Amino acid sequence: MPTSPILNMFGRSPIRPLEAHMAKVHACVKELGPFFDAVLVENWVQAELIQKEIARLEHDADNLKRELRSHLPNNLFTAVSRSDLLDLLNVQDRLANKAEDIAGVVFGRKMVFPDPIAHKYTDFLKRCIEASKQANIAIHELDELLETGFSGSEVKLVDEMIAKLSKIERETDEQQVQLRQILFGLEEILPPINVIFLYKIIEWTGDLADQAREIGDRLQILVAQ
Repeated sequence: MPTSPILNMFGRSPIRPLEAHMAKVHACVKELGPFFDAVLVENWVQAELIQKEIARLEHDADNLKRELRSHLPNNLFTAVSRSDLLDLLNVQDRLANKAEDIAGVVFGRKMVFPDPIAHKYTDFLKRCIEASKQANIAIHELDELLETGFSGSEVKLVDEMIAKLSKIERETDEQQVQLRQILFGLEEILPPINVIFLYKIIEWTGDLADQAREIGDRLQILVAQ
């Protein structure tokens, strides 16, 4: 009978499956960059290809999540509780889900971003993807944290990573406010339904950074324990 890849990862390190899931989640989020490059020039053929890739990566992340839930024993850890790891897994999962939602709605409606919004939205998206990247880097320190017993210089390093993640998230909050102000000024010249969906995509994009920051918060709780 073939061995599950998740079980193979458990054999090497009990934390590896969680890290593998986060890597897949970030890969999903990262694809929003080239996706919006295609969207903003209305290259819908390319946008569709990338949207399908985002959906595939999100599906892969879901499969990893289900396997991890199934194979995580109740008494696996002493330093980290099963419930804390599952909570962290769920937050990671929401990040991939949000990326898929964004791509699905934008491609499904063939959304057009007005010029006054497009450039600033691109900068905003890049910073939100950076938040996901920083969360991914921080999660991949879990192995080292376990080996050091959540003490010493490794804890300081992770704290610095989480502080950087929080800084990025605050910056995206400011960018989101600016985008909403620009869109507010365009409401009278845009179709109302377009305005509604533009507000929604701006909100969901900000949620990427919020979810990434929450991953950092959950990791900080593990370190504090």
